[in-house]
Amino acid sequence: MDQQLRVFVAVADKGHFSRAAAVLHMSQPAVSQHIRALEEAVGAQLLERSNKQVRMTRAGEIVYAHAKEILGSYGRMQKSVEDLGSHAGGALAIGTSPTFGEYILPRVLAKLKQQYPEVEPSVIIGKTAAVADKVRTGELDVGIVQGQPQPMRPLRAEKLADDRMVLVASPDHPLIELADEQENAWQPVSEDPFIRKVREDLNRPGLRSNAAPPLKPTVPEALSAHAWILREPGSGTREAADDALHRLGVVSPAEILVFGSTQAVKEAVIAGLGISLLSRWTIRRELYSGELQIVDIPGLPHIRPLSIVTASSFRTRALDIFIELLRQQRELTGPAGTDV
Repeated sequence: MDQQLRVFVAVADKGHFSRAAAVLHMSQPAVSQHIRALEEAVGAQLLERSNKQVRMTRAGEIVYAHAKEILGSYGRMQKSVEDLGSHAGGALAIGTSPTFGEYILPRVLAKLKQQYPEVEPSVIIGKTAAVADKVRTGELDVGIVQGQPQPMRPLRAEKLADDRMVLVASPDHPLIELADEQENAWQPVSEDPFIRKVREDLNRPGLRSNAAPPLKPTVPEALSAHAWILREPGSGTREAADDALHRLGVVSPAEILVFGSTQAVKEAVIAGLGISLLSRWTIRRELYSGELQIVDIPGLPHIRPLSIVTASSFRTRALDIFIELLRQQRELTGPAGTDV
């Protein structure tokens, strides 16, 4: 039955009998025979055939979902049996969010390969929901994702660390100078509508005497006065930035510039185009070189949890070792603000 399921999943994924046959190193008639046998076993047509492609029926979609779980469980069982000895090796499929996958995971994998060269890790980068679903179906052994995944059997989530998102600017940005002028540079935000209206009026051009001392800005006033460099809508970093801005009371920034990668956002901030909210993990080198500085703002850093997601209590030795290396990683376990 497991071979029939493998053939069915391959045909469904490829959309063609011939392509599935090539991947499986089988003849096309053999593939067709396995599909017919599976359809007879379940008592339903699973695929609709046409000259151009093959599509799953509703029954096929149901069988496909269960087949992915069964094959994933079978693979984990095989690896668990192989790992009964002291040997640690074989494939390790990892899914991760972009921030962790690009800035932290490579160091963990370097340690893993150094200590256990026979482990063969593979990595995909995606959004939390997509990674969690692939762990659930057995396509991935483990996921490292931002936030807490929605409860979904048989997933298990374990908090790994806090990702601290901080406000960053170029060294000569006005916000850096403002924060450095005095220890308490920020005026507390008043909840009194009258006070807020008075401040708005006083900040209008021409309404204050030239001799009058300038008003200390509130955090929303200071942050709204500058351009923001943000990731595209839908990215985890953008969602966290939007949440933080809402919590800080920043409703209408002077300008928003959107870039499709964290590296592009950093380069734009370094060039002086604006300010941004980024994970501290992503700016280690720029902080060390002095190209970026953190602006200390009341209400920051913005914290978002990082979680390890697995789907089975029967974990391979390679997976256990990988998770232990994650827990030992200094960037994840050090005190807040640690740079290494």
